Amino acid sequence: MSTLFEKTLNKEIPTPLYYQLKEILLEYISNNHEDLEAPIPTEQELSAHFKISRPTVRQAINELVYEGFLYRIKAKGTFVSRPKIQQEFLQVLDSFNNEIKKKGMVPSTRVLNIETVRSDKSISEALHMMEGSKVIKLQRLRFANEDPIVIVDTFLPYNDCRFLLDSNLEQESLYELIEARLSLKITRAVRKLEAVLAGDYESQMLNVSQGAPIQFIKSTTFLSNGKPIEYSLAKYRGDRNTFTFEMNR
Repeated sequence: MSTLFEKTLNKEIPTPLYYQLKEILLEYISNNHEDLEAPIPTEQELSAHFKISRPTVRQAINELVYEGFLYRIKAKGTFVSRPKIQQEFLQVLDSFNNEIKKKGMVPSTRVLNIETVRSDKSISEALHMMEGSKVIKLQRLRFANEDPIVIVDTFLPYNDCRFLLDSNLEQESLYELIEARLSLKITRAVRKLEAVLAGDYESQMLNVSQGAPIQFIKSTTFLSNGKPIEYSLAKYRGDRNTFTFEMNR
């Protein structure tokens, strides 16, 4: 902690004090706070050292909590979040299992539910079928090193994918099963990313606070013959995932 308490705030510049403290804390938790089981210094300790009010300290910490760098445990303190997983989901078409393995982590999947339902307007448009058509709805919770990372609701055309109802989707790859059965490759996906807040269900399943930031990605995946085969709604933990975009001119 000595590195943190060697820093000072400059009260002669227009940069807000809370923001200066936030930058100091961010540098500290990124480079010096190695024990993730130990809390960072308390608001009272930070307030006393930097000679600023506790509301100012709280504002800096609140922003770092919201951005996923810190998290609070009631009656225990404020802790540094584990490093985020650098996802290539928006750049590379690959299975979740392969992507997590490439990061040196162990993937696993829990099937929450699988059933046949009738397609609504959004599902029908994504899968190029008549509204009310029969589809398979697959709900999964996916983990990296036993930490819940993403909830995924996947919709697939029943006529093409009914064999999945008898498959072990906790052990077998969805994409590999589809490609083997249909003798076609999955070659393209269209994805849309937006930011949402965790509701009660997401907070329970992903082990985050209600209102925590969630990365919500809608995907439509296509076979090599151009037919859409999968429409999915994925909600990623904002505190454990970061996504990269690459653009060329």
